Amino acid sequence: MLKQKQTENKLSRRMLFSAMVVGIAVVVVFTVTPWNYVPTEVTEDVTVIAITEYGCVGESQYGLSVVVPECSAKVGETVSATFNVPSGKLNGYWQELERRQNPMVDEWDRNVSGSGFSP
Repeated sequence: MLKQKQTENKLSRRMLFSAMVVGIAVVVVFTVTPWNYVPTEVTEDVTVIAITEYGCVGESQYGLSVVVPECSAKVGETVSATFNVPSGKLNGYWQELERRQNPMVDEWDRNVSGSGFSP
C-alpha cells in the first residue's frame, strides 16, 4: 500500500504580515483623508486692513489674514493676493466634521461670546 502524505498550504508569515500592512494602509487612507489637508493655491481680491513693514495685510473671503508683499495700496483698497488654503476649508470637509462632532451646537451658539452668567 502506498502512503500519501497530505500537506496543507499555509500562508507564510511574511505574506500574512504584508496583507495586514496593506489592509491597515487602506483603512488609514480612507479614515484620515489626507487630501483634505493638502493646500490649494487660491488667487482672489482682498481688502487691505493694515499696512506693515512686510506689506499689506488683507482679509480673504475664507476668514484668513493674507500678507501681500511689496504692496503700495492704502487701507480699504482692494488688491489681488495669491495664497494657500487647506482643501478641507474649500470643500466644506472641516465644517461637516465640526457639525458631526458637535451636533448640539448650532450657528447661534457658535457666535455667542462672553461668560455663561446672565445679569
